[in-house]
Amino acid sequence: MDITALLRRIHAGDHDALNAAVPFVYDELKRLASSHVRRLGKDVPMQATTLVHEAYLRMVHSKHPDYGSRVHFYCIASRVMRQVLVDAARAQLAQKRGGEAAIPLGDLSEFGAEPNERLLAVDAAIERLTVISETKASLIEMRYFGGMTAEDCAEAMSMSVHMVRKELRFAQAWLRSELAV
Repeated sequence: MDITALLRRIHAGDHDALNAAVPFVYDELKRLASSHVRRLGKDVPMQATTLVHEAYLRMVHSKHPDYGSRVHFYCIASRVMRQVLVDAARAQLAQKRGGEAAIPLGDLSEFGAEPNERLLAVDAAIERLTVISETKASLIEMRYFGGMTAEDCAEAMSMSVHMVRKELRFAQAWLRSELAV
């Protein structure tokens, strides 16, 4: 079956098409989830399989965006997975801290913050980057959370590979400076 045709049906609101697409995309979704989990280390709030299932449920119960292509579908799936992990991390830290809302952010790589705090700090930095440049924030999500290549990012964003790499270098430098505060 043609995955692009299924994605078009999903955009049209056909929930059966999303269910039909899962067998075709499950392995790649599992790879994306494993990538997210691996980046967080041993204290990740859930396993890759659970992450795939939670992301799938959110995608099924949300208004479906226009999945313009297979790559775009994976971009959105990766973003949903990141949000699932962020929500789980927030809940876990709120419970651990007795419901406190404020979480101090710092240079997480050098000061050894807990993985959930690191995830929340990166998420907050990406949200700030979104205000400056949605393109740069999307590229960071695709490349580092989605494990997509520069070529995949270029296809999804309708940009040249050279421009993707240039934008990513800027975004990486900006994020490093944000997380160093």
